[in-house]
Amino acid sequence: MFQLNKTIISEEILEKEFVCNLSACKGACCVDGDAGAPLDEAETKILAEIYPKIKPFLRPEGIAAIETQGTHTVSEFGELETPLIDGKDCAYVIFDKDTALCGIEQAYNEGLVDWKKPVSCHLYPIRVKEYSDFSAVNYHKWHICSDACELGKELGVPVYKFVKEALVRKFGEEWYSELEKIAADFKK
Repeated sequence: MFQLNKTIISEEILEKEFVCNLSACKGACCVDGDAGAPLDEAETKILAEIYPKIKPFLRPEGIAAIETQGTHTVSEFGELETPLIDGKDCAYVIFDKDTALCGIEQAYNEGLVDWKKPVSCHLYPIRVKEYSDFSAVNYHKWHICSDACELGKELGVPVYKFVKEALVRKFGEEWYSELEKIAADFKK
């Protein structure tokens, strides 16, 4: 672990390699698991605001889940999350043949909204846990991403480089530049 400003970072994001391999996993992270994508308070407001614009991209069952549960839910632990369809798929998931994609991101790609998707999704396989004095930045290993780990290794792409855009979105350009310096020293 090392500290960068108000973040405590696992060295695994420098050591591990990762590149999403949608052709292999088919977007399993959007349909597997037992919880929705983590959200922060600001993101819940964004979801409520943009829902009418993303609704046309969603599946009927996703719309039904959102209209029953809301554009976000609160877990039994008090954590904000995206709603699920029958406790499985994210309510915002859509499919291109047999590959799960994000309906929010589809609306973003078509220029209808200016918010790409929840930052927790964008950051994956990095998970950020907020504490009162700092943020913990950790690598999350999930068996469904074994193909992404293999592809990352084959291409030589460390986790922090794969999620650069998301890290900049979360922590800023200056923070990411400092992370790159730390990574360069780490390799020595």
